[in-house]
Amino acid sequence: MQYGKLAVLYDKLMADVDYDAWAGYVASFMPAGATVLECACGTGEVSLRLAKMGFDVTASDVSEEMLLAASEKQRKAGLSLSKLRFIRMDMRELASHKKADCVVACCDGVNYLASREDAKRFFKAAHSVLKPGGLLLFDVSSRYKLEKVLGNNAFVDSSPDTPYMWQNYYDEAAKLVRMELSFFKKNGGLYERFDEVHIQRAHSVRELTGWLDEAGFDPAAYGFMSVCPPSDDAERIQFFARKRCE
Repeated sequence: MQYGKLAVLYDKLMADVDYDAWAGYVASFMPAGATVLECACGTGEVSLRLAKMGFDVTASDVSEEMLLAASEKQRKAGLSLSKLRFIRMDMRELASHKKADCVVACCDGVNYLASREDAKRFFKAAHSVLKPGGLLLFDVSSRYKLEKVLGNNAFVDSSPDTPYMWQNYYDEAAKLVRMELSFFKKNGGLYERFDEVHIQRAHSVRELTGWLDEAGFDPAAYGFMSVCPPSDDAERIQFFARKRCE
């Protein structure tokens, strides 16, 4: 199970991420007061910020553990259900009782769609829940990053509270990276070990823009945190796709 027990440590592992800048960047593409359907929302860091900016946000994830963490943050922030709602939903099977202005997926959600078919299903589902002219906004870890930076590499963190080991294996033919993670959560004088396996696909810009066009979008790709074309060694790429008006 991806993001099962890891959900309780996720925020600590992502402590160096500037979520204010990330949410502000995503918001810069969206019209003021837009209705937003967020996919793969995780523990809700971007969701909370978008709601505080005045967007009407429905945030979804497949992990119940991540949604529990997100809902607790909403409670502590005092944000009402009129501003922000968390629901469990597979991003390949999006559904909404009303059309959204924007569909958003941050921080590798699309990389976890580990096949061409799954990515195409997501784009088709996003198209179906968007208003004509609506926006699909998502980012991916680039093929360069997954192949050259993370692929066939190992990482170790020996911090006293949450040490971990992370071993990656990259399959060049399938464009898949298998991430085997072992975490050690301190419990009194002992450590509890738990393991998770994550699979991500290194989608190329060419593939993603082609599938978006096929699904009925006019797509563009940017280097992350910019509106410039991505460089060959860009590690994160932002996609902007507008649903064509028929």
